[in-house]
Amino acid sequence: MLVAAAVCPCPPLLVPEVSGAAAPETDGARAACFDAIGVLAAARPDRLVVVGPAEQSGRGRHPQGAPGSFRGYGVPLDVTLGGGEPAADAHELPPSLAVAAWLLERTGWGAAPVEGLGVGEPLTRDRCVAAGRELAAGEGRSALLVMGDGSACRTLKAPGYFDERAAAFDAEAARALGAADLPGLLALDEELAYELKAAGRACWQVLAGAAEGAGLSGRLLYDEAPYGVGYLVASWS
Repeated sequence: MLVAAAVCPCPPLLVPEVSGAAAPETDGARAACFDAIGVLAAARPDRLVVVGPAEQSGRGRHPQGAPGSFRGYGVPLDVTLGGGEPAADAHELPPSLAVAAWLLERTGWGAAPVEGLGVGEPLTRDRCVAAGRELAAGEGRSALLVMGDGSACRTLKAPGYFDERAAAFDAEAARALGAADLPGLLALDEELAYELKAAGRACWQVLAGAAEGAGLSGRLLYDEAPYGVGYLVASWS
């Protein structure tokens, strides 16, 4: 049963060591993420599943202790999922789950065991829902930390350049996440999300599948577009 969820953006730039002098630009997003994770801890789940977008090599399950790194961004910073020593023979975390591991370490997570799920961005809506239902079907009280960005096309300098459709897409995603509106999340168009480089679409729809019948209420904590990318933070409880 799903008892709580937090939605956070997943750019490595959220980590101050990576963003360097530009770190103050994401202070608000980080603070909102820490608040959302605090709500997860207060729900006292029996397990936490971190869900984030991943390329082919990072898809699938990642156990507690799976290692992650920001060395590819020129920063000698390593993390482990759930903290502690790296798990033997575990595959390296995709960047989205490495950011989640960093957030959990900085908030001192210790409320429940942690596992990760890397989700392919092209995953269809139906498969996302099925994956979410499977996550929520286990015994005990589950919580989700759902990583993912909105569109990357909000400004001319955005990674995907400017697209006039991006602001409306992000606004609807923000509304649905803030209201815990499951049909609204499932109505997000897969093709449009792909065109707008919205990496969070599949993970948000996994959340929608997991939250069926849970009766959770939502609250939007952050909705901005630094660097021309939609960063959304929401808390469900």
